[in-house]
Amino acid sequence: MNNAPPKARKATEKSARTRAREFALQAIYQHMVGRNEASDIDAFTRDLAGFHKADSVHFDALLRGCVAEADALDILITPLLDRPLVELSPIERGVLWIGVYEFQHCLDVPWRVVLNECIELAKSFGGTDGHKYVNGVLHQLAAQLRPLEVASAPAKTGNRRPAAPARTAHAAEPPATDDAA
Repeated sequence: MNNAPPKARKATEKSARTRAREFALQAIYQHMVGRNEASDIDAFTRDLAGFHKADSVHFDALLRGCVAEADALDILITPLLDRPLVELSPIERGVLWIGVYEFQHCLDVPWRVVLNECIELAKSFGGTDGHKYVNGVLHQLAAQLRPLEVASAPAKTGNRRPAAPARTAHAAEPPATDDAA
């Protein structure tokens, strides 16, 4: 009989859901770029090394859900972009699809977890600053799609500088205006 305590998970070991998101992003990329059918991509992906460590149910929900709802996801994303949708890299677009899909359908996953996981996906698979772009778009969508959850979350204080103290107006100073340029 083994009385050894269970091994603690290493900090670098990925969760099954994280792996599911990685495989889903790769599968969504195949759909976008290769125009492959979700069922064909699904069968191919399940045979890849390491897939057995992924949450296959979450993978399936992300792949099939994002492909089925692609137009609706794009409609939500497009107003927040600073460029035409077609100019987004397939990786950024796929990460955004995953984020929006999870905001809408995976309510057991906190919005900050969705946001952080998508940022990590963009860092791992995307371009140099793609994660910053993904962060900006998904942060706005989180407030739109999960307003109560976002509003009730404590503000992150992290490395932000404290706000400057309010200036008191003196009689000799004119009031500040927003149209000074």
